[in-house]
Amino acid sequence: MRSMTGCGVGRVQEEEWEVSAELKTVNHRFLDLGLRLPRNLSFLEPTVRECISAALRRGHADIFLTVKRNGDSGMEATVNLDLARSYLAAARAIAEDTGAENDLSVSRLLALEGVTTLTEKELDQERIRRLCRDALEIALCQTVAMREEEGRHLKEDLALHLNAARGLREKILGRAPLVVEEYRTRLEARLKALGQEQADPQRLAQEVAITADRCAIDEELSRLESHEKQMRQYLEATGEIGKKMDFLVQEMNREANTIGSKASDVQITQWVVELKSEIEKMREQIQNVE
Repeated sequence: MRSMTGCGVGRVQEEEWEVSAELKTVNHRFLDLGLRLPRNLSFLEPTVRECISAALRRGHADIFLTVKRNGDSGMEATVNLDLARSYLAAARAIAEDTGAENDLSVSRLLALEGVTTLTEKELDQERIRRLCRDALEIALCQTVAMREEEGRHLKEDLALHLNAARGLREKILGRAPLVVEEYRTRLEARLKALGQEQADPQRLAQEVAITADRCAIDEELSRLESHEKQMRQYLEATGEIGKKMDFLVQEMNREANTIGSKASDVQITQWVVELKSEIEKMREQIQNVE
């Protein structure tokens, strides 16, 4: 069992290239990736999605990528020699015509508009893609390890609430047969109080049978036990089990509601309230199971 909460950082460097990947994940119904890349790194998006999808099944993941070129600025200068010659010829012509000193140096010539153009060096996409994949693998290993550790805590907590729910179900199961007998006793006492010492046994049995049928919760308790056993199987399972557990805990809550509405007994009603509390605690934890 894994949680959907985790984080990790991976950094790799090769020659002048350095790539960093930071990953943060939280709970989400599906696998949802939040990735924003500069335009010149947009070619990395398929690689990122492929790596994340191979390791994670559910959760919202924010991915932050940094690509640096060490040792230089990543820019290169190109010179328009034809334009530079034109500037230089014009300067000479002015000097010869006016007698002024020609002080047009190379540094000044390079600063003239259009002579020098700065362009970004071409990226080595294959190398950067490989480094990106390596950095993501490191970040994912850390993230998965954290999600598994958190998953162990979730499993322990869910098992505690599941045990508490089982104990309450067993109490209700033991109490349920007594409800009808106590109703019979109360009904006979009420009839005696009204002066009907010899109540019709057949009519009395019919009334008790109607109440027993109305208060019967055997099926609900049986389904609740089945849901509990299935939930324990999920606690030991791997993979994408969060959605299944979420559905199952909703079914457990539905059975508890039905028991509470059918059981005409104060004690059972109190236990049902406690049972629903344990189920709700499980539901809250399951929201973060992958």
